[in-house]
Amino acid sequence: MGVSRIVPYADGGDIPASRDFYVEVLGLEVGMEDPVLDLSSPENPNAQVIVPPPGMEDPQPRFGIDVGDPAAVDAAHDEVVRRGLRVVYPLTDEPWGIRRFFVEDPGGTIVNVLAHIS
Repeated sequence: MGVSRIVPYADGGDIPASRDFYVEVLGLEVGMEDPVLDLSSPENPNAQVIVPPPGMEDPQPRFGIDVGDPAAVDAAHDEVVRRGLRVVYPLTDEPWGIRRFFVEDPGGTIVNVLAHIS
């Protein structure tokens, strides 16, 4: 399994204000606005930040780890279950084209393990 990117999640209390900040102040570009605000660097599209709207996910992950392909998501999920770690959002194919699950790491941080579905 290879990790292709790690994406931090910002708090989304005010999506329009967050959009303006990341675009106008920091120069990021909007890649997606629904169901989350996805922003990336024009020079490096793997440098991203995700801003979910308030209440979209409970619990909200602190970051996402893109493991490259859906089979790697399944393998990571199998290993998480084998180790007895807590899955806090089930293995799911989302309508916006991502296979993912959330796991609580040993320190209590919620991690979104994901890959784009071809």
